[in-house]
Amino acid sequence: MSAIIVVHEVDRPVPGLSPARPAAERPVRRVHAAPADAGDPSSPGPRTFCGKDTFAMEVAVWKPAEHPGSTWYPPEYADRVCDACALAMEN
Repeated sequence: MSAIIVVHEVDRPVPGLSPARPAAERPVRRVHAAPADAGDPSSPGPRTFCGKDTFAMEVAVWKPAEHPGSTWYPPEYADRVCDACALAMEN
């Protein structure tokens, strides 16, 4: 399998309803996995393993290759892992 990039689906501010917050402070709604982009291995490809567009997602600081023997996702977000991405990562 090629390199895996972990991406976060974050809450987006609603103009006029939500105060603008920096990306690092936006709540993570769901954690997804995506294959690395063929032209730029530090960036995700266009789609996650579950088929969602990565364009509007935030690249996680967590890099699975830097944590051998650990899960592909950051442990603090275990309750927000995308089930379809997790299934794809098991296969």
